[in-house]
Amino acid sequence: MPGQAQLPGQAQLPGQAQLPGQAQLPGRAQHRPVWPGGAAVRRPGGSGVTARLAADAVLGQIEAGVVVADRQGNLQFANSYAITLFGLPGEPGKLAGHSLLSLGFEEGDLPKASELASQVLRGRAWEGTFAIRRGDGSRAFVRAQGVPLRGQDGEITGMVIITREANRRGSLHERERIGLLEVIGERLAGSLEMGTTLRYVAETLVPQFADHCLIDLIQGDKLIRRAEYHAREWTPPPGSWAAVGEQIRYPEGHFCQQAMARRDTVVVADMAAERCPAPSRESQQACDDVGVRSVIAAPLVARGGLLGVISLALSGLTTREEPNYGADDGDFLSAIAGRVAVAIDNAMLFEEERRTALAFQTSLLPRHPPAVDGLEIAYKYVPAKPLETHGQGIQTQVGGDWYDIIPLSAGRVGIVIGDVEGRGARAAAIMGQLRAALRAFAQDDKEPAEILRRLDDWCRTLGPSQAEVHGFAAADPPTVSCTYLVYDAWSRSLSFANAGHDVPLLVTGTDVGEMEIEHKGLLLGVRGKGIASVPYREETRRLEPGSTLVFYTDGLTDRRQRADGTGHYTPAEALDILRRAVGLVADGSVEDIARAAEQAVPGDIDDDMAIVVVRTSATDLASWEGSFPAEPIRVSEARRLAHDTFAGWGMEPEQVDLACLLVSEVVTNVVLHAAISPSSRNEFGLEAAGLSGVGDDLPDAWSGFAFGNGVPAPGGKEFTLRLRRGAAAVWVEVFDADLRLPRIRSAAETDEGGRGLYLVDQLATRWGSRPTHDGKAVWFEIPVKAGSGGP
Repeated sequence: MPGQAQLPGQAQLPGQAQLPGQAQLPGRAQHRPVWPGGAAVRRPGGSGVTARLAADAVLGQIEAGVVVADRQGNLQFANSYAITLFGLPGEPGKLAGHSLLSLGFEEGDLPKASELASQVLRGRAWEGTFAIRRGDGSRAFVRAQGVPLRGQDGEITGMVIITREANRRGSLHERERIGLLEVIGERLAGSLEMGTTLRYVAETLVPQFADHCLIDLIQGDKLIRRAEYHAREWTPPPGSWAAVGEQIRYPEGHFCQQAMARRDTVVVADMAAERCPAPSRESQQACDDVGVRSVIAAPLVARGGLLGVISLALSGLTTREEPNYGADDGDFLSAIAGRVAVAIDNAMLFEEERRTALAFQTSLLPRHPPAVDGLEIAYKYVPAKPLETHGQGIQTQVGGDWYDIIPLSAGRVGIVIGDVEGRGARAAAIMGQLRAALRAFAQDDKEPAEILRRLDDWCRTLGPSQAEVHGFAAADPPTVSCTYLVYDAWSRSLSFANAGHDVPLLVTGTDVGEMEIEHKGLLLGVRGKGIASVPYREETRRLEPGSTLVFYTDGLTDRRQRADGTGHYTPAEALDILRRAVGLVADGSVEDIARAAEQAVPGDIDDDMAIVVVRTSATDLASWEGSFPAEPIRVSEARRLAHDTFAGWGMEPEQVDLACLLVSEVVTNVVLHAAISPSSRNEFGLEAAGLSGVGDDLPDAWSGFAFGNGVPAPGGKEFTLRLRRGAAAVWVEVFDADLRLPRIRSAAETDEGGRGLYLVDQLATRWGSRPTHDGKAVWFEIPVKAGSGGP
């Protein structure tokens, strides 16, 4: 650099110039420059000026780092103290051209470094405190003063930064102490996670202020060791000092016990002179072995409450100019402890809020996948991490992502995944209401598009509530993305409707792509009245044997930080990464696929996410189906065929008899109500599926009807009997063209009929009815005892 002197004892860096007019000492090598303007000295007993003070006698000996950089912020020089302070490479020549930021400023202090350069290059001095990370990973605080470097023409050609370590010594200036406390406070305010806060506290104090740092916090009526940190990676012998997570009991008179009892800092300047009681003999032995010389214990007090105690110790692990603490150290560390206590208190409050919200949300989600015939199921829920600010304060980790597996009639299963917009307790509460509402709607066995339409109506009823009465802003109706699917494992038919949710991945063999969805659909809760088009449409696909569907919420692919730190992945890039990761484990278990999907896109997630993986059976499930004319004589035939099928499936005889009894009851009622001739049998009360008044004029009695007279059902009516075998149950379905759905009615003591459906209700595990495209289906389920063989 023009006008810059080479510092003694250092190799001249490329482009570094010696100052004009600089004198050379007589008899010295030409590469040994002297400091221009140095003080004149006289030889003892001599006269006149014989030499000037060499530069290395000044800059090479002072306990301050000197760093020189040009206007572009490129390093030009650093003296030996600066190299040690910043942990720079030992050869100064390797520093030329490196950025000033390579000194190791922590990320939070980079704006300060920019401010330093800006001020100094404008001709102003700058002073402040930095936190740095050395090459070995240790943290240190440095006090820096920046001044302009000018050439002979007076132009600013660079900057000179004079630094020294901010430490605990009593000679530390008050201004430096204040600056250091500000830096510590800023760092502590940067996190609300307890683990991060405690780790930062320990790393801040060790090894700069202590060789050992122990933090104990009160939990209930116990004192628990929550953090410990030691210089030079020293670890106490097992069974000596309490480990993290263990309870610690300090005896009466121990410095930590005194600090908590007095709520004041206790300084033990010389442990040898002031012998303190130890928690155990092993603890005392460890102190003696490591050479503990001096300790400070400070209570952690916030909002008038005692949170615990922090203790620091100096030992033989390091060599220090002042090996013992003094009164000034107690005052200074008391101020640090106050800031630490506030940070810990904030972290504890937030930790409690987060635990409550997370427990609330997880309690609303299914914990373990249900056993479903023809499907393997795995799912995961991951809260957002780390906590970040987005202009609206610290965000909680929970959100409104949810999923569910809903058993439906005759072994069919409903699959749902959705995401409520927003985060926090309100989103989780809405999610819980949505899940409950959808499960209730799904029991009607309506088409998926109809289920979403009803859920959309329900969302739009959740308008502004009484929040304003309690001082909160009125909440808008929630907006929700959702996909609802119904899968029939026997027919391999998948029917679904979508409400603006991300398209799932479809894995067939090793091929991974997006499942084809023609209608994206509108988000729930945003459709206004008077929209002419139908917002939700049902689609149907057939899933091949062994195919896999991977459902996920947008937290998996949105706003994921790139591995190189250059912004975020686009949704398309994240989706491509996800597809490749799933493809690598496509032949693994559904748990392996869910785990691979969770870890596919690198970086911490910005939003919570839910993942559901389902795989269809590679083999067909057992079933039988037959159609019969709706004639009374066909009841016995249907029962006989059902008996043969159940026996062929390996069911035990008593199970076969029970199943056939219920088949007779259901089939008999279908046949009876398919006829128009009067009968004394009054088995069902009937309701029209979606129609009012239909069937109200049916006769109350069916007297005169004879089973053996062979009267056929008019109009060629028929019914279909379908039998399905699962791993733990058998399902029976009876289909007919009648739109009226049955319901149980109480039979009087003198009634000849009216008890068949009551019998089904009592003996079957579940029963029900659902509308179909051309009529209705009545179904029931009975369990199969363990060990019953299949076909």
